[in-house]
Amino acid sequence: MRWWRSGSLIVGGLVVLALLGAALAAPLLAPGGPQKMDMIHRLLPPGPGHPLGTDNFGRDLLARLLFGARLSLGMAVLAVAISAIIGITVGLIAGYYGGWVDLVVMRVVDVFLGFPVIVLALALVAALGPGERNIVIALCTVFWTSYARVVRASVLSEKHREYAEATRAEGASDVRIMVRHILPNVLAPVIVLATLGVGGAILAESGLSFLGVGVQPPAPSWGWTLAYGMQYLRSDPWLSTLPGAAIMLSVLGFNLMGDGLRDVIDPKSTWR
Repeated sequence: MRWWRSGSLIVGGLVVLALLGAALAAPLLAPGGPQKMDMIHRLLPPGPGHPLGTDNFGRDLLARLLFGARLSLGMAVLAVAISAIIGITVGLIAGYYGGWVDLVVMRVVDVFLGFPVIVLALALVAALGPGERNIVIALCTVFWTSYARVVRASVLSEKHREYAEATRAEGASDVRIMVRHILPNVLAPVIVLATLGVGGAILAESGLSFLGVGVQPPAPSWGWTLAYGMQYLRSDPWLSTLPGAAIMLSVLGFNLMGDGLRDVIDPKSTWR
């Protein structure tokens, strides 16, 4: 019953479900697609036929936001999944073996954490070049350290628990102990971190696209749509405010969901 008594989890979950539903149903909700241009009806305000208006090329803004949700969510989830796999693996090894292995791994993590996230991602994308694949690579390079630190800290305490010692006494291999016994007991904070991480990845991808080094036009990126809408901010404010609202709601939804999961999963939570 704890799941249903967390307001943050319910509200965040509903926002995320609505976002996922809109992204999956994009071809049905906007059958014309995000690239269809109509210069005669360019810069139309929200109204009949175009619920959210049109951009400077006459493209339907609703279609671009819906298909942009597919793009942003897909890249964010992929980046978080790969980052989590890398971070979990590194954190398990560092925490379990300790010693010089832990020292070397954590110094590498400290080097990555010494750079601001957006600056490091911007430098990597600038070096690799724009494009969806390179953005995912950059985000993975930036985000894996958080998972490594969280998992490593949990493993340091779990590896000395009775169940781990008993399994080790039975002659189980290190890999079996880490994967079959320790890993399931350290996944709770990783799930929370991954949920929050999706929102962060959406924000980072949108920021890179806004700066012109992310997804390139004519792809319907939220960040790029927001960027080119800035020049029409006085005359046609919906071109930038609506993509900005989509980014804000998606990040807010995942953050609320992550906070709710943390409250539910945390065994020290005082509410029932």
